[in-house]
Amino acid sequence: MPLPWPTFSTWHRIREDERAALSDVLTELLAHGALIGDAGHHRELYLLAREYQPELAEYLAPLHLTLLADPDRPIFLLRPVPGDCGLLARFNKAETLLVLTLWRIYHDERMAQVAESVIVTTGDIWRRLKLYFEAIEPPSVAQLREMLGKLRGRRLVRVQWHDDAAQFGESHVEILPTLAHVIPFESADAWQQQVAIYQQPAAEEIAQ
Repeated sequence: MPLPWPTFSTWHRIREDERAALSDVLTELLAHGALIGDAGHHRELYLLAREYQPELAEYLAPLHLTLLADPDRPIFLLRPVPGDCGLLARFNKAETLLVLTLWRIYHDERMAQVAESVIVTTGDIWRRLKLYFEAIEPPSVAQLREMLGKLRGRRLVRVQWHDDAAQFGESHVEILPTLAHVIPFESADAWQQQVAIYQQPAAEEIAQ
């Protein structure tokens, strides 16, 4: 049985035939941290979210979540308010290293050419991990697959696994613009300062 519709005043203007879809918008945002409206049903949800952006922002504010709209792409992103929000995503050390590596790959590709997406192979990612963090044991195939799966669930990457498990290194990974919002370094120098913390084997795990 559906729960009652919110009673605060601005939400009464939302038409009844749009309420189920708006619930889907909130589910997508809260489950994955982002809504990417580039195709299909997600495009419809994005357009609806854009129409009701003030209402969505008002709804999310008590959770200490800020609703951000990418000015250049059809993306809405949730950004937790540090120190206030209890829904902050947490990465262990290995996941943090992977996210940092993906950020640098994305940054370098975007600086080299204007592209709508950045696509690399899992082999490319493994080699860059080894380059940036040479003093740290790189992840195994199983660990890298698991971590990429988690990032896919958070709408930070899209992954197309190779049909042959023995060719895992040829799997394609699309790094999404949402990654740059999750870890918004202003420059490669700012990124390098963060990376330096992890370039020793004894670096402690952090929460992102």
